[in-house]
Amino acid sequence: MTTISNPIASLQSVPVSEVTRSAPAPRLNSVDLLRGLVMIIMALDHTRDFFSYLRFQPEDLSHTYGALFFTRVITHYCAPVFSLLAGTGAFLATSRGKTIAQISRFFWTRGLWLVFAEITFIGAAWTFQFPFGFAGVIWALGWSMVAMALIVRLPMRWIAVLGIGMIVGHNLLDGISPDSLGRFGGFWTILHTQGMVFIKPPTIRLVVMYPLIPWIGVMACGYAMGPLLLRPDRKKLLFRIGLALTTAFFVLRGLNLYGNGTAGYPFSIGPWHTQPTAALTLISFFNTLKYPPSLDYLLMTLGPALMALSWLENVNAQKTWARVVLVYGRVPMFYYILHIYLIHTMAIIAAFAFHQPAAWLWHGGMFVLGIPNGYGHGLPFIYLMWITAVVILYLPCRWYMNFKREHRDWSFLSYI
Repeated sequence: MTTISNPIASLQSVPVSEVTRSAPAPRLNSVDLLRGLVMIIMALDHTRDFFSYLRFQPEDLSHTYGALFFTRVITHYCAPVFSLLAGTGAFLATSRGKTIAQISRFFWTRGLWLVFAEITFIGAAWTFQFPFGFAGVIWALGWSMVAMALIVRLPMRWIAVLGIGMIVGHNLLDGISPDSLGRFGGFWTILHTQGMVFIKPPTIRLVVMYPLIPWIGVMACGYAMGPLLLRPDRKKLLFRIGLALTTAFFVLRGLNLYGNGTAGYPFSIGPWHTQPTAALTLISFFNTLKYPPSLDYLLMTLGPALMALSWLENVNAQKTWARVVLVYGRVPMFYYILHIYLIHTMAIIAAFAFHQPAAWLWHGGMFVLGIPNGYGHGLPFIYLMWITAVVILYLPCRWYMNFKREHRDWSFLSYI
């Protein structure tokens, strides 16, 4: 407990007012590097979505295997890190002269923009159907930002307590089902339970993949973590917090009493169990619930991510690989939008090239129609397509990064 409580208490040692009055702090390369790494990894999961021939989910213990599960679980780090750093980045803007009122306005305006983008041109990227009612990670980020527009006006300690409380305690709400709430069941699905919400049955519906409550907590924790990144001993603090969270995951998951949720995605809920093989038992242990993100899932991902952020403090940003990763990390939304359209288009091209069914990819894809017989590829081809997509995206992302740098006075560019 000492390791965790001291850093949280230290949030009070860097008041926001002092930060904003001091000289503007330089942009932290470690934050952009971590964001860039998870953006690159994220594309692997989406490449698998579009190119796989498998009719089962990687979390399905009755069918999965080590390489497939690893391909899936390594991408679990993306959404939590993206959400956490969205909060952190907003706080760090205060050290570069932004006021709390300006941060609040940015949160709600960008948040509503992201929600609009998700249900229009981003949703359409997945299905090539417009519009497509899809409440994915961008939806969750958007509404989390809208909530943060109010939360940032609280004292920093309260923001930390609120964020930690939502992450630690939201699994206590798993026993509440949408059906038990009658007409308000749809709101509960949006807030806490993955599912389908019919706005105007049967034609207008919303597919809720990312319930909001835990993600708001993650972003709030990211904002509350911001003062730690302005301290000279941030590397040590980040490593200690990350190690504490990772240790808490192994302890909590090992006890099997609480923390992985019982409502949501069917293949990852509840405790882990001994399986017929050691490999499957290991998979069961790390098969934590993402929809909605359980306490186990967030400890498993955020702990190592903070240790990685600590390590990235040592990295020379002039190294070749770091310069490349920084590009993706500094234009994450631009990258996100492009990569879905690109991977979807690559899947259509590959389908024609290999004489596989392609029409379904124009009319909803796996979200609407499911994978047809005779379509898809194995993991080696998926990895090849992933690397190809990331390489293709480098030049457009570098151009946009430089374009934003040269047009800092164009404030609307900060929304993409």
